[in-house]
Amino acid sequence: MRRRFALLAAVGLLCCLPCLAAPAHGTPAAAPEPGVAPGPAPSASPATPLMAYYYQWYDPGSWRRAKADLPALGGYSSDDPNVIRRHIREAKAAGIDGFITSWKDTPKNDRRLALLMSVARAEHFRLAMIYQGLDFTRRPLPVERVRADFRTFRDRYAHDPVFLRLGGKPLTILSGTWKFSHQEVARITSDVRGDLLVLASEKNVAGYRRLADVTDGDAYYWSSVDPYTQRGSATKLRAMADAVHADGHYWVAPFAPGFDARLVGGAGAVPRRDGATLRAEYGAAIRSAPDVLGLISWNEFSENTHVEPSRAFGTRYLRILRELRGGTAPAPAGPAVDSSDGPVAHGAGRIVLLTAGLTGPAALIAGAAVLRHRRRVST
Repeated sequence: MRRRFALLAAVGLLCCLPCLAAPAHGTPAAAPEPGVAPGPAPSASPATPLMAYYYQWYDPGSWRRAKADLPALGGYSSDDPNVIRRHIREAKAAGIDGFITSWKDTPKNDRRLALLMSVARAEHFRLAMIYQGLDFTRRPLPVERVRADFRTFRDRYAHDPVFLRLGGKPLTILSGTWKFSHQEVARITSDVRGDLLVLASEKNVAGYRRLADVTDGDAYYWSSVDPYTQRGSATKLRAMADAVHADGHYWVAPFAPGFDARLVGGAGAVPRRDGATLRAEYGAAIRSAPDVLGLISWNEFSENTHVEPSRAFGTRYLRILRELRGGTAPAPAGPAVDSSDGPVAHGAGRIVLLTAGLTGPAALIAGAAVLRHRRRVST
């Protein structure tokens, strides 16, 4: 098979196969100036599910605390089915395939998850679950509570087809794994991994490898990266993806439109740059060959990562997402030379042909064929 594709490349037939083209993983293009949106219409294959982190913790009083922006819908309650329906329809129109919703086993969370499931089911929209394993002060919850909650999710909710399945299992994420020991994570996941995928939320390759044998991959919630100033951020995502995929596990790649948590105690901010930050982070996420794209976020207004229509931005970021889902991945935004690491915050197999950006006659002479393993995504 390799000889055959090498021969095709040599005789210049690669240019006849544009349907197999994929984002290049070679030398990055020249970096755009900070604040300038990267080149032409950006994006990835719609075959890669795009899931947005979604928070159901809002009551009308929530909007009076630490908010620099407010939803266009006003100070809504997460108990309002009309709000949820509006969210899902707006998200779908922008190319978002589902929500990764935060959940713990409490009466309020159970009620709101059941409501979200009902509306999502009717709208043919997917869900996944992220379990917040740390409390408000960032301390880990008792292991036995987390373990019991995962069993409850499996028994009460996970069988519903509304949940996104990878390799036949519903996708779940345990947030805050870096605060738990290997033994504690093993105890949490041991009862449920036969029925659920449980991804860690580690921040680097070493963290993922520490838990690789007791989890099913990694979903890095990197909301505060600045692709224009933090050297090595794109390289870091690729390294994490390579480590996860080497184990046959699943990688959820993060991207965000910006970040500002100063009203809730944060120290810094990542400017949105009128959409350039979102485009650059999307391009880096796509180049890490994700199994799922993890958009941070639909409605995290306290950290200002939201893309939900708002008073300050209107529908600007949904329009950019729609463009991203229909175009090509933008060039990296950061420095052309990456360091090995950056600051830490917070399918069936197919043949992909890469031409390393060559055009015209050069594309008729040179090309490369590589095999990339893509696990089947079941919806």
